[in-house]
Amino acid sequence: MSSSAPAPASARPVRVLLVEDDELMRRSFTVALERYGYQMAAAADGLAGLERFRDESFDLLILDVMLPGLDGIGLCRRVRETSLVPVLMMSARGDGLDVVAGLEAGADDYVVKPVDTYVLVARIRSLLRRATYAPAPEPGRTAGDGPSPSEGRSLVFGELTVDTGGMEVFVAGRPVALTPTELKLLLEFAAHPGIVLERHTLLRNVWEYGWDGDSRVVDLCVQRLRRKLGRDRIETVRGFGYKLRR
Repeated sequence: MSSSAPAPASARPVRVLLVEDDELMRRSFTVALERYGYQMAAAADGLAGLERFRDESFDLLILDVMLPGLDGIGLCRRVRETSLVPVLMMSARGDGLDVVAGLEAGADDYVVKPVDTYVLVARIRSLLRRATYAPAPEPGRTAGDGPSPSEGRSLVFGELTVDTGGMEVFVAGRPVALTPTELKLLLEFAAHPGIVLERHTLLRNVWEYGWDGDSRVVDLCVQRLRRKLGRDRIETVRGFGYKLRR
């Protein structure tokens, strides 16, 4: 794995739980990420990882898909029963089944092994930015672009209410729990109601990917949003992308 200069240490180290059954890879990732200032904890199987997650507090989880006992996908589902902590899945195969299953289980993103340290760190930083997301004004935004999330007001779309100041979402008055990625994706839609957003635009603005990002992460996150907000709230515009109905 390659690496670059470590990031400056923050006041409170970010705590990361790595669940990886390959001992060499587990040690390599742990040492590499500690050089970037992350406070690492590790487990060698899914059940041990679940126990550590329940006993301790973490800012981010990195889960391998293929784990003994309880696999990474099952572990992600168990985590999502009680927590919205950012989850990054790792797959040695990178095939569609692993990717889809991991994202459907509630993971926010995935990487394919082997992965360079700088790629892993970039994905981690992106996830952590989403987890502490406080929208900033967008350069060049005009009134015709729709409301900016930074305006800190409630946006109402039928039974859906998005409180952009409190970062809360309600459907028919009931609060809806969203992961950081789901929330940022919804805020992107809410800033452009009725406007079709292409997948590559969402990859860039939400996942911070370039043109080579995997659009499946968008599709599956939209599916998760539909399950929580109502299936008709986000409309598919075939061949183009998605839009939030006003």
